[in-house]
Amino acid sequence: MQVMTAVCALLAGAGAVLLVVARVLAPNVPLAAQLGRTVTAHRTSLTLVVAGASTLGSLYFSEIADYVPCRYCWFQRIFMYPIAVVALVALVRRDRGARWYMVPLAAIGVAISTWHYLLEWNPTWEGDGCSLFGPACAVPWFQTFGFVSLALMALCAFAAIIVVNVVTFGSADRPAQEEETP
Repeated sequence: MQVMTAVCALLAGAGAVLLVVARVLAPNVPLAAQLGRTVTAHRTSLTLVVAGASTLGSLYFSEIADYVPCRYCWFQRIFMYPIAVVALVALVRRDRGARWYMVPLAAIGVAISTWHYLLEWNPTWEGDGCSLFGPACAVPWFQTFGFVSLALMALCAFAAIIVVNVVTFGSADRPAQEEETP
């Protein structure tokens, strides 16, 4: 499960980078523009997949694998779980504007995940705050491929959610024009 979730997280991060590159190339490369329009058309579904998989993955690690979440893991959950719910409601209601509710949550999640990941690589930064309320935040439960921890997985997911919902590709982002009646 660790390898599968690590690969999924790395794919989400790589997908975010690919989407940014596609945006830069879109004016000159039709395939990049088409990729961008496709992603833009399905951004709520993609957000639901990423946030939903992240939510289920975190529940697997805590409830089935018995990894006790540290303080920063809880903060990351606080910002990821609502994104999954908002994305589901937005998908059902076909609400294209819901992305602006999800992006701020993901941005805060990126900040927390980045700090958590840096803390894992610099344990002397931790202090006493984390260990008072659970496991030490600077000690990762695992590091798949030598660098992919739960904090990096969350960081990749939050970053992918931001990029999918913020990067624009022209007309695919504009709502359809209503026909005027004479």
